[in-house]
Amino acid sequence: MTIEQMAMATKIGSFLEKIANKSVVEITKTGAESAKAALEFAKTLKEKSPDVATLKPYAGQMTSLLELLNSPIAQIVKDAIPFAPIAVTLLNLVHEATKQELTLEECMALVVQLAYLDSVRAFLSEIDVAQNEASQSVSRQIRSLAEVEMSDRDARTAILFFHESEIAKAFSAVLEARLTEVGCSDVRRSAEIVARNTNYYIQTALAGMGEKVNPVVKWFSTGGQEKFEQYLSIEEYLRDVISPDSTIQVLRDRWRVFNEPFTLKEIYVPTEARFINKDGEQDEERDPVVLEQWAKAWLNQPEQSRVLFIQGHPGRGKSVFCRMFAEWVRVNEHPNWTPILIRLRDIQSLEKDFEETLRKAVNRNFAASDQGWLSDRNTRFLFLLDGFDELLMQGRTSNGLEEFLEQAEKFQRRCQENFEKGHRVLITGRTLSLQSIERKMPTNLERLEIIEMSDELQGQWFAKWVQLAGSEKTSAFQQFLHSEQCPKRVRELSREPLLLYLLAAMHRDGELTLSAFEGAEGVQAKILIYEKTIDWVLTKQRPDMLNRELTELETEDLRLILAEAGYCVQSGDGYARIAMIESRLKGNSSVQCLLEEARQRLKDNPLRNSLAAFYLQPGSQRGGSVEFIHKSFGEFLCAERLKIAIESWTEPGKRRQEFYVSPDQFNWEIYDLFGTCALSPEIVDYLMALLGKSEGFEPFTLFKRLNEFYLRWCNGEFLDVPNENLFQRKVRSIREQIPELLTEEVVDIRCIDVVVGLNVLILLFQLNQYAQSRHDLKDCIKFYPCSQRDSSDFDAYRLLKVIGYSHCIHPDTFCRALKNFLGYANFGGANLRGIFLRGADLRDADLSNTFLRGAYLSESNLSRANFSGAVMYGTFLNEARLQNANFTGADLFKVSMMGAHLQNADFSSANLRGIAWSVDTNWEGVRGLETARNVPIALKQQLGLE
Repeated sequence: MTIEQMAMATKIGSFLEKIANKSVVEITKTGAESAKAALEFAKTLKEKSPDVATLKPYAGQMTSLLELLNSPIAQIVKDAIPFAPIAVTLLNLVHEATKQELTLEECMALVVQLAYLDSVRAFLSEIDVAQNEASQSVSRQIRSLAEVEMSDRDARTAILFFHESEIAKAFSAVLEARLTEVGCSDVRRSAEIVARNTNYYIQTALAGMGEKVNPVVKWFSTGGQEKFEQYLSIEEYLRDVISPDSTIQVLRDRWRVFNEPFTLKEIYVPTEARFINKDGEQDEERDPVVLEQWAKAWLNQPEQSRVLFIQGHPGRGKSVFCRMFAEWVRVNEHPNWTPILIRLRDIQSLEKDFEETLRKAVNRNFAASDQGWLSDRNTRFLFLLDGFDELLMQGRTSNGLEEFLEQAEKFQRRCQENFEKGHRVLITGRTLSLQSIERKMPTNLERLEIIEMSDELQGQWFAKWVQLAGSEKTSAFQQFLHSEQCPKRVRELSREPLLLYLLAAMHRDGELTLSAFEGAEGVQAKILIYEKTIDWVLTKQRPDMLNRELTELETEDLRLILAEAGYCVQSGDGYARIAMIESRLKGNSSVQCLLEEARQRLKDNPLRNSLAAFYLQPGSQRGGSVEFIHKSFGEFLCAERLKIAIESWTEPGKRRQEFYVSPDQFNWEIYDLFGTCALSPEIVDYLMALLGKSEGFEPFTLFKRLNEFYLRWCNGEFLDVPNENLFQRKVRSIREQIPELLTEEVVDIRCIDVVVGLNVLILLFQLNQYAQSRHDLKDCIKFYPCSQRDSSDFDAYRLLKVIGYSHCIHPDTFCRALKNFLGYANFGGANLRGIFLRGADLRDADLSNTFLRGAYLSESNLSRANFSGAVMYGTFLNEARLQNANFTGADLFKVSMMGAHLQNADFSSANLRGIAWSVDTNWEGVRGLETARNVPIALKQQLGLE
């Protein structure tokens, strides 16, 4: 190639001039005739073995192959000729006609036309528009494209980033005019999608280049092939992971609605969301929005440095939204935007570099093989990170969660600042998971919370249910919900997508009656729905292995299998290994008989098959494991398993044995059940509600046994044994149930012991709180973590020792585990110096005469808490809720109350020397300041006391 050739620019229509053997192609035909000539030209290349003479008549009737855009849209789509593959044939013909080596810009002048036409055809096949021919004015614009020149620089840009090239801009302007004529909406975005998708077709054309087209072959051999393979890897990812037609069974099953014959798309309706401000409260100045519509607008805003964070309560549809929105982006926005859906529970570890975390989570060739995959200007990713609350243990401390959000924020900012990285990040998570970190969340989060279904959206859902269940059954179910006998709580739950479906499906199958919900309110109503669901599954949705009459005993065995699976899921980061479930069931002979019968019939793993119908599915990235389709089912069934054990702990023994479960067995079962299963607020809510209605629940007896265990645990008695101690035994059982841990992981025995103690503490605090609502129990069940001040075993430092011990996992472990369970707690006389309980629920807690110097209680709920006589040097109470708190006689020297809510608090005889407050501190109705000591003059003036 000469310097002169490199400097020359090539017109888009020049190859037709060479075939027609004219310096200028004379056009006397109409746009329609030119379009027909372009189509015949392409057909001839595709269907015959053409030579220059064959093509010459058509070449003389058009300016470029883009004349095809003059045709009606249906004609372009109907004659689905793949243009890119004919590029090689045509280039070889031009080479033969000129007997000269083609320059890179000459090759690309042809390739971009063919690739662009393929992209146009693919886009038009998905939309419904008018079928008119191009007008004269638009036809003139189409013809003018033949005069667009391509330089060597333009050619190289087009190969790598066609959508950024000057050629793309010229093509897009004409396409916008043509799309406007046929009534296409949002023509600018449509043209951008076509331009971005052209990159793929260019790579397809280049992949088939022959040896005679040396400039392109040379470029392609030095990197083009790898680029094409990366694009192909992206397309395979979208097909396998995002599309409902996935080729991978596990992923395809996630589009099914439990064990129903229909998919999510057939029953899904949009969700509504409200905006959340930086304080974690509803933004009253902004109206609720339809989440999907708002997210679509957010995605296509020209500049975006904000991470979209979508929060919501269990069952509100966060994960379903992610899947549906990802699919919408795949169909309507790709390659303008390419969706990447990552379930955060699947992330094995959080890397220090956020981009590395994303690379490992994607686990596909396009990310693994290319260090610059996030800098490819052809590709903008939308990362949908689902399940913020389900990050693995390494990220479950509040510091870890803060760090993850901080990484996401910095990544989004870098994407905004670097034009090569135009990516967006969307995160979802349960509302409760943010409680301890709301004040430290990044400033560039756009937060929305999914709210319950409105009447309009519920009506849309019923319109879809009619198509699946029929009008008669749908009408009957609506009458069920509107009946005066239907509890208010059930009607409220029916506005959550998951529970609405369960109620509707059970009612459809005749398994739901109004009498079943009589008196059910609060969490009891939700539990009743889940219990009814399990019974319904056992009787109506059974797998083949159970298609026979089940005895009552066998039904209970199956419930036990499910409960054990629920427990194992909570102990396994969202997954339950089949081997672990089977191992834990070995001691139950009736369960083993049931499984053995199934094994003989199915010649397969009976447990895996039996679990398949119970809202479980194969675990992603975990061989031989299962996970619950919805997290709430696993939490509920885990609570069921714990209830079974707890009932047995208070069952009377025979003869001289006080309890059916001996002390040694009791201690072991606590380590076995609580050594790896951290109690979440959701599990505890289910557990206490299940126990509350259980005839086998003996709260006082349970309290005595657990309190004795707690004191022995604090004294280290379970560690100081001559042979194998309990947590060593637990480690051994884990390794027996999960053999791969012998070589793959090291089980932290200290972590097991700490988790056991903290879980027992949670149960004791919950029993203490439960007793406050019962007149027959409130005086006999009182839990003091440090024991009562006047008792012989009182240890003012005991709780601090427990907290210090928990630091071997993480400094934030105690607060993270216990902060939601401390209502009505009795800390009287304890030394809690420097305790960190930010955002804790300490309503009605007794903190009288405690030593709280330097304690951090900011953002906590301390309403009605008793601080009388407490020493609180330098305690942090910023933004804490302290309504009706009792500070009588407390020493509040240098206590910080910035932004605290102190309505009706009592400060009688308190020392207020050096306290700090702000304009946001609420002093409304405070009492006792007339007897308080060292009240700051500025405060007196502010409150009008002098």
